Amino acid sequence: MTQDMSPIEKAKFVAAQRSVQYVEDGMKVGLGTGSTAAMMVKCLADRVREEGLNIQAVPTSTRTADLARRLGIKVITLDQARWLDVTIDGADEFDSNLNLIKGGGGAHLQEKIVATASDQMVVIADAAKSVETLGAFPLPVEILAFGGETTKALIEETLVGMDVLGREVTQRMKGDTPFLSDEGNHILDLHLNRIGDARQLSLMLNQIPGVVENGLFIDICDVVVIGHGDGKIELRDLHAGTITEETAAPGESDNLFSDI
Repeated sequence: MTQDMSPIEKAKFVAAQRSVQYVEDGMKVGLGTGSTAAMMVKCLADRVREEGLNIQAVPTSTRTADLARRLGIKVITLDQARWLDVTIDGADEFDSNLNLIKGGGGAHLQEKIVATASDQMVVIADAAKSVETLGAFPLPVEILAFGGETTKALIEETLVGMDVLGREVTQRMKGDTPFLSDEGNHILDLHLNRIGDARQLSLMLNQIPGVVENGLFIDICDVVVIGHGDGKIELRDLHAGTITEETAAPGESDNLFSDI
């Protein structure tokens, strides 16, 4: 029950619980990756089981796919789906224009492909992810392993001409070896502190040979569902231009974390 959760866990859960209300019977749904997205998958599986919701899901990582299958959600590929009704995912940061930094879990390439193949992207987050300016969270950039040091040097050179406060670039590691994405690529983390022009930076990074994709999601997110530690929920709808507040519905699952 939510009374046994920490404030941050409760914030994530109420956001996840509210977000699955955007899913309707017969939809094709993109499933995000990360701790908050895992809660969302559990909440969605509850609806599938309790309401007989008939949906098809396209996960954005192998770990999300494994979780969804284990919880009884029908999983298909994006090629099979071709187009999605909605994608629900988390974010590492979001600003007032609902631009995002994603990729803390190393899945931003698949996440961006799935999100852009959707009629709507709904982001779930706790209030701490809201920022005035993107950049405090390190920006992930997925690169090819081939020529990785050259690509890193080109990124560092590009950052000199960008409106950013920091320019440190580090290789993401898993133990003593480079972290590998689901596609087998490496990830560089850009410690920028503040990004003055996220749109320009995204375009410049993706022009560098060896860069596969960066973690800036510009003009992709439509709605952010923000959870708070007291159980309140804030909905920011970019297209409607509205900000509304709600109180979380009762009836949380007792074993929310046991399946994740």
